[in-house]
Amino acid sequence: MQKVPAQKLKGTLAGVFAARGGDFVSREVDELSLTFDGIEGDYHAGTTRLSGGREPWYKRGTEMRNERQISMLSVEEMNDVAQALNIETTDVGAIGGNFLIEGVPNFSKLPPRTQMFFPSGAVVRIDGYNAPCKISGKSLQNQNPGREDIELGFVQAARETRGLVGWVEKPGVVKAGDEITFRIWPQELYVVES
Repeated sequence: MQKVPAQKLKGTLAGVFAARGGDFVSREVDELSLTFDGIEGDYHAGTTRLSGGREPWYKRGTEMRNERQISMLSVEEMNDVAQALNIETTDVGAIGGNFLIEGVPNFSKLPPRTQMFFPSGAVVRIDGYNAPCKISGKSLQNQNPGREDIELGFVQAARETRGLVGWVEKPGVVKAGDEITFRIWPQELYVVES
C-alpha cells in the first residue's frame, strides 16, 4: 500500500452563510458561532439528525449522529460549476453552503478526518464528500429563471466538486477573511481484495 504522511495546507474563509429559515437555503452573514451542535440557529444544527435518502441502510427518519452540521464549498469549484452550467455564478446560498473556501486545490477531494483550524480556536472536522442532488439543483434553477435544465444539470456539473460536509470538533467563532489551516491525517488507500 502507498502511504502518504500527514500534510498541512492553508486556505481562506471567503464567506460564511447561515440557513436560519425553514429550509436549507442560506444567506451570507458577518460571522458564525460554532457550538458542538453546529451553527447556532442553522437549519442543519443539532447533535443528531434524521436519516434520509443518503442513508439507505437505515429506515428513513432514523435518528443518527449529525455529521452534516456544516456544508463547505470552494470558490474555484463553484466557478467551474457555473461555467459548466453557463451561468454567471453558482449561488452558494441557493445550494445551502455555510463556508465558502478559497485557495485549496481540489477542495472536494480532501479526505475524511481532515481538520480545519480557525484563528478563534474553532476546529471543524471533515466527514466527507457531499454528493450533488437535484433538490439543490432546483433551488439554483430558481435563481436562474428560464433555465429548466439546471435542476438535473447541477447534479452532473457538480459531480466530484460539490464540496464537503463536516461537524464541529471545537467551538468558536468564524468569519469571512479567516485564514484556515488544514491538517490532513496520514493516509493509505484501503482496498478490499476479492
